[in-house]
Amino acid sequence: MIIRCKKCLIPHTRPEQVINKDGICNACISHENKKKIDWNQREQKFLKILDQFKSKNNWDCIIPSSGGKDSHCQALKLRDLGMKPLLVTATTCHLSKNGRQNLDNLKKLGFDTIEVSPNIEVRKILNKLCLELVGDIAWPEHVSIFTVPVQIALKFNIPLIVWGENPQFEYGGPVRDNANIMDRKWLEEFGGLLGLRKEDLLNHYKFNQRDLLPYTYPEDSELKKAKVQGVFLGYYFNWNNLENFKIAKKNGFTPFHNPIEGGYYNFEKIDNLQHGIHDYFKFLKYGFGRATDQLSFMIRNNLIDRKKAYDIVKEKEGKFPKSYLEISTKDILSRLGISNEKFVKICDQFTNKKIFACNNNNQLIKDSDGNLILKEK
Repeated sequence: MIIRCKKCLIPHTRPEQVINKDGICNACISHENKKKIDWNQREQKFLKILDQFKSKNNWDCIIPSSGGKDSHCQALKLRDLGMKPLLVTATTCHLSKNGRQNLDNLKKLGFDTIEVSPNIEVRKILNKLCLELVGDIAWPEHVSIFTVPVQIALKFNIPLIVWGENPQFEYGGPVRDNANIMDRKWLEEFGGLLGLRKEDLLNHYKFNQRDLLPYTYPEDSELKKAKVQGVFLGYYFNWNNLENFKIAKKNGFTPFHNPIEGGYYNFEKIDNLQHGIHDYFKFLKYGFGRATDQLSFMIRNNLIDRKKAYDIVKEKEGKFPKSYLEISTKDILSRLGISNEKFVKICDQFTNKKIFACNNNNQLIKDSDGNLILKEK
């Protein structure tokens, strides 16, 4: 049974989430604390950091870029502050049409870019393996977002990497004292590893070390020698997803016509067609999906009342993703050699029976469309 925050809709099942004795989650508390921050002072600190890294002969910094609204805002912000950034993209396996358009739009805006496309056959194996092992079909895409830009930083001797938001700061979870820094420790605690590392994959499949280079985070000794530093832009500027979207759209960013499965916004996670499956497994594990995160943000910013937001969540989230089983529309599972029956078994394997209704034999109860029944307090 899940218990939601009394102010927003975040449940206690969210990893690293804390709901206090008054029933308020730490994401809401963090949101209130942001109002007390002296953002002008934070900006001045950031400008001092930039002064240390401006180069006469090289790019000044790296921006990890998916082509999304945040990537657009990061790139535009850094250029406005007098920096010459290099945008680095680890391309996704099922890049959407909009995703391609948005990556190309950043080039049209005048930014230097590098796109790294990991071996598609290796990634296909990883997609299937990680879906079966940890219930995340997009594990390689998530990890390469963090590893490839750092590798490029070392390769081209660009010691500053500017990331976007700190998810713990924005959505709840423990915030470290150095909440402005993104390093190996942050990646291992909060990043996309999900309990898997390169060594784990080598134990489950006969990869060689070079097959997994795009998913390998550089050694600390290399980073220390090159003095590579990663910082969160959202620590220094008041991060706002809706404002980022407005700025990005004004500069040529193209959203989807409709939100992805389980989502409310039509402008987030639109680069990779696998995101709908990823978010469905998030629902199976924790009882909530992307719409909960998005609408909770809107509640905190007084853009929607909690009851209306909850009604939308009930409508949007938790639907069995039938569209991904239709080969004619999204050839994702068949490409991995996963049958419809196998996919359903994997779903059941990762479903948290503590929060979904089961019969007397501890079997999940589903309706005629394969949808589960979430137990809420």
